[in-house]
Amino acid sequence: MTCAPRLEIEFEGDGGGHVLRVIAADGKSALGSAPTMCLLDERGHWALDKGGELEAALLSGLGKRGGRTLIISTSAADDTHPFSKWIDEPLPGSYVQEHRPPPGLPADDRASLIIANPGSAHGIGADIDWLVGQAGRAIARGGSSLTSFRLYNRNERVSGENRDLLVTMDEWLSCETSDLPPREGPVVIGIDLGGSASMTAAAFYWPETGRLECLGTFPASPSLLDRGQVDAVGDRYVQMQDRGELSVMGDKTVPVASWLAEVVKHVEGQSIAAITMDRYKQSELAEGLGRAGIRAPLVWRGQGFREGGEDCERFRRAVFDGKVLARPSLLLWSAFSDAVCLRDPANNLKLAKARSNGRIDAAAASVLAVAEGARIAGRPKSKARVIWA
Repeated sequence: MTCAPRLEIEFEGDGGGHVLRVIAADGKSALGSAPTMCLLDERGHWALDKGGELEAALLSGLGKRGGRTLIISTSAADDTHPFSKWIDEPLPGSYVQEHRPPPGLPADDRASLIIANPGSAHGIGADIDWLVGQAGRAIARGGSSLTSFRLYNRNERVSGENRDLLVTMDEWLSCETSDLPPREGPVVIGIDLGGSASMTAAAFYWPETGRLECLGTFPASPSLLDRGQVDAVGDRYVQMQDRGELSVMGDKTVPVASWLAEVVKHVEGQSIAAITMDRYKQSELAEGLGRAGIRAPLVWRGQGFREGGEDCERFRRAVFDGKVLARPSLLLWSAFSDAVCLRDPANNLKLAKARSNGRIDAAAASVLAVAEGARIAGRPKSKARVIWA
């Protein structure tokens, strides 16, 4: 029997008293209820505020009768979403089953598509050949089409927001190579100085070969694992350290002079074409460079819509032209996944975080280094002239 105006179905057989109620994702609609079983469909894509209220109301009602809940959804857009927390940090008594392929694979990779869609082999859901075809169309279109395919069809945790990513995952993957070009010619160093909570990063770019390297540093306190929990990335920072992409220096903050000395030591013996940095921290960085005894051309850049917009566009152009090549890097992959671009009314860009606790310092340093490298490469090389008097 169907009951109106609410979407309810009552089963009169088997003793009666069984009611199936369908409610909207609005927390107030579930207040005061006492369900014995809840099915939360597509929890990863509920509105954050109303979705959180509804989940809290349902879980509170379930406790009245010792009820159970079943949460089903494709992946949320990031690790900070409550649905991602249910998977990454399961509570006692929870059972988790996840079908998410490893990150960084091509969108049309058949084996990983089967991992994300296990029912396809048994006639449940989308056919695998159809998925491969849709992946090809998404790759051809790129942009938001490809991002949406990864989020909804490949079950990957990728940003689904409307703001422009600095570069998409697939655009960055085209820059990764195991056959890295040599360190030839002058190197440009990009510096992004962080504080106690944020990361401090340095990027090294060789304009003549397109080689890009990047290193990140955190203070020792709190530990990398604790930082990962606060930033909702789990043990990702520990993995970066194990891969040699992230280091620890200092206690509560990274000592600027000592860190800059280590940065220059990373390219010891190389000719430094320029060290480019954020003008916002010019005084602190200049003092550190002086104490470390570093002598090199310094380029100060703003991070607003004017100079920051130019640097973002130069970086994007270099990526699209195949002039940025780097080893597979969890540090850079993580940074670019959180790096978005804001636009002003004149359509100028400014680099920003996709989420408040995202760490885009490695991306910011890379943008500075590659953009300055592009400017250096674009300047005509002057020939020396000798005049005898």
